[in-house]
Amino acid sequence: MFSASLLTSPQVLEFIRNALKRKMDALQVSTALSKAGYSNEDRAAIMDYMALVPKFRDKFFEEESRKGKFLLCDKLALEQSTAQDIGRWKAALWPHEGSVNDLCCGMGGDSFFLPAGLKITGVDLDENRLAMYRHNLQAFGKDVSTKCADVREVVGNNVPTGSNSADFFTIDPARRAIEGENQRDLRNLTPTLEEVVEISKHYRGGMAKLPPGYPPAEIPDSTEILYLGGHSDCRECLVLFGELVKHPDTVRAVIVDKAGNTEAEWTRKRDRTLETLDEELQEKLDRNDSLEGKDRTYRTATSRSDLPLGEIGKYIAEPAPVLIRSRLFSDAALAYDPSAHLISEGIAYVSSDKPLPAPAFTSYEILAHAEIATGAVRSMLKEHDIGKITLKLRGVKLDPDAETKRLKPKGKNSAILFYTRAYGEKIAILTVKTNQT
Repeated sequence: MFSASLLTSPQVLEFIRNALKRKMDALQVSTALSKAGYSNEDRAAIMDYMALVPKFRDKFFEEESRKGKFLLCDKLALEQSTAQDIGRWKAALWPHEGSVNDLCCGMGGDSFFLPAGLKITGVDLDENRLAMYRHNLQAFGKDVSTKCADVREVVGNNVPTGSNSADFFTIDPARRAIEGENQRDLRNLTPTLEEVVEISKHYRGGMAKLPPGYPPAEIPDSTEILYLGGHSDCRECLVLFGELVKHPDTVRAVIVDKAGNTEAEWTRKRDRTLETLDEELQEKLDRNDSLEGKDRTYRTATSRSDLPLGEIGKYIAEPAPVLIRSRLFSDAALAYDPSAHLISEGIAYVSSDKPLPAPAFTSYEILAHAEIATGAVRSMLKEHDIGKITLKLRGVKLDPDAETKRLKPKGKNSAILFYTRAYGEKIAILTVKTNQT
C-alpha cells in the first residue's frame, strides 16, 4: 500500500541512497530492511519504490542532475506520466502568465515543465496522487495548490463561463482500470473525449493528452492535433483547444529530441476523408483477427493512405511512428519521391526507387524477395551469404525467435528480413539498411 509518509521519511531515503550506492540486490535489501524492523508490508512498499527510483530519474531529469533526486510515485503513475523530452517540448505551447488546472494530475508529469509564470492547481480524485503531486512539484521548485474532486464537477455545466478558478487546463484522461492492465478500448477514457470537450468550454484554452491510436474522426473541428514522439515511438496524440490553438484544423507530426527540441516536423490541413473508412474497406479490416490467407487485408496504425499500390521496388522504408499515427507518411514520401507506393493495402511499408530520408523514414535496400516458405527463404539467405538476420513482421503472425532458429542461417553477412505482404500475399524481403543522413 502506498504511504507518502513512509517513502519520504529521512530514514527510508537514507537507506535507499546507501542501497543504490552499494548496488545491493533484492535479497540484501529485504534482509537489511527486516533487520531494521520494518514490517512485511513496509518492506514490500520500500522495495517496490526503490525499483522505480532509477526509472523516474531517467524519465524526468537530465543526466547531470538526476543523481540524488527523489519523487513520489507508484508504477502506474510513472507509466502514465509525460516524460521530460515531451514535457519540455509542450512547455513552449503555453503562455507565460495566467493560471492552469492540471486535471487528472496524477504524479504531476504534465506540470513539471510548465512556464514559471503560470499559477498551477492539481485536481484529482485520488488523495495518494495528490500527495505525489504536491511532493513532486515542490521537488521541481514549483508552488502549487491541489483539489480533491471529480474534474467534471470542478468545471461542470453549473459553472458559468468566465468564472473558473483557472484560465487554462491540461488533462490526461485515465486509460487503465487497474495497475498493470492495458486499456485496449481507446474510447474508454475517464473523462471521455466528449466530456473533455465540454470541460474545454469553461476555459480560455487547454490541451488533452489522448492515446496515439485514438480515432481522429471523433476529435472536433477548430482544434489542433499533434502526434508527438521520438524516432521509434509515438507517445501521444495531443489535442489543443481555444487560445492554445495556433493552426486550427491542422494535423502535425513532431519528432522530439532528448532535450525537448523539435528534430523534425510535418504538417497539413486536416482532411476528414483520411480519418473515416468507407464501409467496404472497414469490413475487410475488421476481419484481420479472424481470417488467414492470401485475400486477408492487413493494416497497422494507419487506416488509409493516398499512396497507390505498386510492385516491390529497389527500396523499402518504415515511416516514423508519428507519421504513421498522423497519416502523414504519404505526404512525406511523395514530397521526396513521386514514385513512392505501398506494396499491400493497409500496411505502412513504403517502396520507392530511391531511399527515403531520415528521420521521416528508415530505409532499406532490397537484395531479394521470395515466398514465405522455409526452403525458399533459406535459399535466399544462402545466396547472399547471410548468417545473422533481424526479422521484422508486419501482416504476418509467427514467433520471430522460433522462425530464426528454423531458418538456421549460416554465412558471413548480416541482413534485415521482412515478413510482410505484397498485394495481400505473404512475402519475405531480404534487405540491408541504407546509410541515411
